[in-house]
Amino acid sequence: MPHILALDQGTTSSRAILFDADLAPVARAQQEFPQHFPTPGWVEHDPMDLWSTTAATARAAIERAGITARDIAAIGITNQRETTLLWDRATGKPLHNAIVWQDRRTADTCDALRSAGHGPMIAARTGLLLDPYFSGTKLAWLLDHIPGARDRAARGELAFGTVDSWLIWNLTGGAVHATDATNAARTMLYDIAKGEWDAEICALLRIPLPLLPQVKDCADSFGTTRPDLFGHPIPILGVAGDQQAATMGQACFRPGMMKSTYGTGCFALLNTGAQMVASRNRLLTTIAYRLDGQTTYALEGSIFIAGAVVQWLRDGLRLIRDAAEAQGLAERADPAQGVVLVPAFTGLGAPYWRPDCRGAIYGLTRNSGPAELARAALESVGYQTRDLLEAMQADWGTHAQGILRVDGGMSASDWTMQFLADIIGAPVDRPTITETTARGAAWLAGYRAGVCGGPEDFAQHWALDRRFTPTMPAGTRAAAYARWQRAVAATMTF
Repeated sequence: MPHILALDQGTTSSRAILFDADLAPVARAQQEFPQHFPTPGWVEHDPMDLWSTTAATARAAIERAGITARDIAAIGITNQRETTLLWDRATGKPLHNAIVWQDRRTADTCDALRSAGHGPMIAARTGLLLDPYFSGTKLAWLLDHIPGARDRAARGELAFGTVDSWLIWNLTGGAVHATDATNAARTMLYDIAKGEWDAEICALLRIPLPLLPQVKDCADSFGTTRPDLFGHPIPILGVAGDQQAATMGQACFRPGMMKSTYGTGCFALLNTGAQMVASRNRLLTTIAYRLDGQTTYALEGSIFIAGAVVQWLRDGLRLIRDAAEAQGLAERADPAQGVVLVPAFTGLGAPYWRPDCRGAIYGLTRNSGPAELARAALESVGYQTRDLLEAMQADWGTHAQGILRVDGGMSASDWTMQFLADIIGAPVDRPTITETTARGAAWLAGYRAGVCGGPEDFAQHWALDRRFTPTMPAGTRAAAYARWQRAVAATMTF
């Protein structure tokens, strides 16, 4: 039976998961890598860490499955989006650390572009708001701060890519410089209606077009791996940004279906079909996927801090030794205290888009302790999700379905998912296979390889593990959410 290898390169770790032809996971491996914070608000990764951990976990997963590369029909790649890399085409060496999606160093650049009146044009073409989150201003910063980079880029000596492009380049030994439509859509350089790099925006940021990768469908040929990597060449046949891969992994193929992924951040996507919906509530219009040349769009809301707030409890405050302990600690909290944590550690994402904000805690009393902080941290994820869903409902109206499909590490916490259902006032569905990001990438590769069926067939294999239904009284829900809104308002005026 053929296997499919999914490479899931995330913000804090790289993972490889081998799936069988029925897209059931059979082996996996994971490695964390260092985070670099050169100055407050800056976040970087060593590009070689991203590559080495990806290659190492791929080899480990193959070994654990007891198979060889000849048994693998295809590779699918999914990746942290917006993270920006620049490297030398001749040597393959990076010119700088990768600038991570969380990085806020280009906030002043975005402010200047906004003041100059470029925001509406950029939003209309890319579906994105002017924010340091996206790759375009990160790339411009690299070209500004690396001596000679702009001239070298114009001569075609350098290559830009998001993490998927970097991995493809290394997997193929520099033979392929490509990305897919979902990753291109997150650069703030790509016209999502025309399906091409936007020359005017690139000129505005002084980004030479020869620097940019070729844009392909999500299920497409991205070359084959170097034979020496895994002992036999493997075709790379699927690529999607992590949130779009999760959307497909959750089988959200019908307009109106919604999913929310809880990793380092939280990302909610609403499938809007062939219709590009321009948000009136500061959400993003983006590409959900492009298959067989047909583009499906989505509304997206991005929360910068979700699972990262649990990491903060562990690594920053040292209240817990393991992320799984957060739920037990939260369960022991006194709910009457009403402590609220606004985790704006790297600014507030949608629908606020305030990169200048920083985290704050409200409602502390003399009796507040670790349990109350843990509860407030987990609750902050539910509150932020409701912010996104309310904006989506306002933009999309009654077309949105009332059920939210969830995945990612935090979805394993029953307490957190029950609070999420309570605070949004709608059912929350958790699938039996929560590795939906990797599974989406595997399905893309399997679909292109002819191993897996199409979207309709794949959707029939989605299976429910548990549905969380709201139990919180409406009055309690309204009061809690109002308390959150007051806390956010206070944070934004600090």
